[in-house]
Amino acid sequence: MIDNKKTIAVIIPCYKVTRHVMKVIDAMPELVTCIYAVDDCCPENSGAYILEKNKDPRVKVLFNEKNKGVGGAVMTGYREAIKDNMYIAVKVDGDGQMNPALIPDFIEPIVCGEADYTKGNRFYNLEEIHQMPKIRLFGNAVLSLMNKLSSGYWDIFDPTNGYTAIHTDVLKKMPFSKISERYFFESDMLFRLNTLRAKVVDIPMDAHYDDEESQLKITKIIGDFFLKNIKNTYKRIFYNYFLRDMSLASIELVLGLLLLLFGTCYGLFHWVNSAQEGIVTPTGTVMLAVLPIVIGVQLILSFLAYDIENVPRRRIHKKS
Repeated sequence: MIDNKKTIAVIIPCYKVTRHVMKVIDAMPELVTCIYAVDDCCPENSGAYILEKNKDPRVKVLFNEKNKGVGGAVMTGYREAIKDNMYIAVKVDGDGQMNPALIPDFIEPIVCGEADYTKGNRFYNLEEIHQMPKIRLFGNAVLSLMNKLSSGYWDIFDPTNGYTAIHTDVLKKMPFSKISERYFFESDMLFRLNTLRAKVVDIPMDAHYDDEESQLKITKIIGDFFLKNIKNTYKRIFYNYFLRDMSLASIELVLGLLLLLFGTCYGLFHWVNSAQEGIVTPTGTVMLAVLPIVIGVQLILSFLAYDIENVPRRRIHKKS
């Protein structure tokens, strides 16, 4: 049961969405307390357009002096929600792809103390995902796998899904100045949430594609996402397994990488040397290369199993 005394803010980043944004605003359920429409230096002057067309007293238009990207626009709304003492901040795109009627589903786990952050997952209903373009379906699957490793949330999927809700107590702990402001925003948020040990829950939702044109091009961003996910993976593992705490998993990872590196280098060296001299590599030499590789892989897999079980499972916000 959602308490109607809880103040719910909805943030709508606005950039080239004038064709759909008023329909999104009109569809907002009554439980929403405030709607922040953020004009991210939009060439269509979406902020002025909303001020002209809007009749909903809950709407507050915010303006970014320069284009900051979807993440920058959302964080502008987050700051305003914190300033206005909102309880939960929900992010909904202005292009009509996200149904505002689902907002109760997103905020209920937070209100009930079951999550700090909720996000949409368009992959739950196998009968509905056929609407998603094939290239985007493949791209999201690849990005989801990379994000599982970099964020540490192995039990969630669809990391680029921007339909989210977060408790403002958690927002106050987030380092806004360090979070990526562009399309990597949602993935970077998950990495930052893991460093706080916040609990994240997926919310099933259907994919919806009409005549709107998505600004996210998987083929253009997947390389950039790969590099940023590698960086976040390194930082997360260092923070969680060496800086904050050390465990058997820390030893397994180090020892596994060293054995894998030794076996690979030793084996390549002798393979090249044997090929140049035209001689057969002795069985003992082969085993001396293979054994460290096998043991190293086993230790790394053991570390991954521990990491999967180490997903944050307790909320960090204070339940009122």
